[in-house]
Amino acid sequence: MSPAPLHQSTLQSLPLLGRGKVRDNYAVGEDRLLIVTTDRLSAFDVVMGDPIPDKGRVLNRMTLFWLKKLGDVVPNHLLDQRPEAVVAESERGQVADRSMVVRRLRPILVEAVVRGYLIGSGWKDYQQSGGVCGIALPAGLRMAEQLPEPIFTPAAKAELGEHDENISFDEMVARVGGPLAVRIRDISLELYRRASIHAAERGIIIADTKFEFGLDDHNTLYLMDEVLTADSSRFWPADQYQVGGSPPSFDKQFVRDYLETLTGWGKRPPAPPLPEQVVAQTADKYREALWRLTGERLG
Repeated sequence: MSPAPLHQSTLQSLPLLGRGKVRDNYAVGEDRLLIVTTDRLSAFDVVMGDPIPDKGRVLNRMTLFWLKKLGDVVPNHLLDQRPEAVVAESERGQVADRSMVVRRLRPILVEAVVRGYLIGSGWKDYQQSGGVCGIALPAGLRMAEQLPEPIFTPAAKAELGEHDENISFDEMVARVGGPLAVRIRDISLELYRRASIHAAERGIIIADTKFEFGLDDHNTLYLMDEVLTADSSRFWPADQYQVGGSPPSFDKQFVRDYLETLTGWGKRPPAPPLPEQVVAQTADKYREALWRLTGERLG
């Protein structure tokens, strides 16, 4: 039986550092963080008031799976410490199976986006410019078509509630420096390549994804935050994939589709309530993504 959904953690035993759209971050001493992945869901950059059951547990397990599988490509921020050990006994239920204790890093404020297929903002950019984020592409590509090879298209991180801004690689170099930008690009492309091979064996296409990185006091680069989850990636079922339209995906598609039917909501807070069926269908999609990618089922 699944635990009750967690829309927001309320830990008192650790200092709260901040809440993102999905994750709540707490300080564990001076050098570590506790990341609690809640069941919150954001659509159109607005956090919904209705939690999605098991979503946080799914995202946390996905990230743990990929951190272990891809750990030889780049160091990551995960530490070998149980989240239940750093909170009060009465708070362990809030962190169990949805949290991780990690190294505290200086985040690099550029998201490392890798695209293998032409969809989303990349498709819009291509229609207008014939390329994506300044990278020229062959003429005549169709929506959702596989690119000749994966491309790295960084984005500048925006404030909570705002859209991240696609930037060119040259702009990334200007922001973080050439050697670091090249290293992040090369690592991101390799992570995507490796993950795509695994996913394909499980009947999943990873259309695109985004990675985040940080540096420690010695300027060692680490992979951080969520990794190859249904929130940070577009996962498509390979057996339903067709070029020319937007394929179904293992994420918040049911929520987006429902919200698009609302005529009185302007995609700004406050969020409208979600029907039970939409919540249930979305939860099922997240659980299915976990099973298909990792072979794990939630207990």
